[in-house]
Amino acid sequence: MRIAVAGGTGTVGRHVVDVARERGHEVVVLARSTGVDLVSGDGLADALAGVDAVVDTANIASIDREAAERFFTTTSRTLLDAEARAGVRHHVLLSIVGIDDVPYGYYEAKLAQERVVEQGAVPWTILRATQFHEFAGQMAGRLRIAGVQLAPRMRTQSIAAREVAEHLVELAERPAAGRAGELAGPREEQLAEMVRRLVRAEGRRGPVLRVSLPMRGMAEMRRGAVLPGPGAVIGRQSFDEWLAAGAR
Repeated sequence: MRIAVAGGTGTVGRHVVDVARERGHEVVVLARSTGVDLVSGDGLADALAGVDAVVDTANIASIDREAAERFFTTTSRTLLDAEARAGVRHHVLLSIVGIDDVPYGYYEAKLAQERVVEQGAVPWTILRATQFHEFAGQMAGRLRIAGVQLAPRMRTQSIAAREVAEHLVELAERPAAGRAGELAGPREEQLAEMVRRLVRAEGRRGPVLRVSLPMRGMAEMRRGAVLPGPGAVIGRQSFDEWLAAGAR
């Protein structure tokens, strides 16, 4: 197959590129670094020529709802319009477990993106996955203040980004399936404890303080709203195994 990966240089996208190539597929990376602008559509027509499936892992760092929703809905509409013109037969979107139940701006933006995909003209599959193991490092980087590491309280069942990529490629190889089963890591974790173990694995010995962030939606996350439901597909590599492998 010829598979295009939107956001193919990001946390999950780079693994999707690797996995697809390992499985013998021809891969097209849709990113600014390859001359493709997912917002304006520049370069998309040429990049999608002959493509069978698109896997969308494109992301934005902003947690502001308006900025995130503008990015996700605009890039999805741009992609879907270009895919329809190019004859692409399958659009696979990566989304997040639990976003129906958490009033958090970024999650609300992902819900808006899902609606755009569902209403589009290209047959689709949406995979909701839990947070990645890399999420602990992202939180640690944002919440380090004057040598003190803040570690937010939150229940999660994180999964290796590589395993998410494997699942996305498998879905892209099949006909469009609508909503796929949820995907989660092998066990529930406390994010604050993950952050503590991560910073210790990196050799940092300063204080790590568990905090309850006063952000909208965090109370629901502390109660477990982003944990997978019954019947979720469960991954293999635990957070500790991921740490030991040095995958961060």
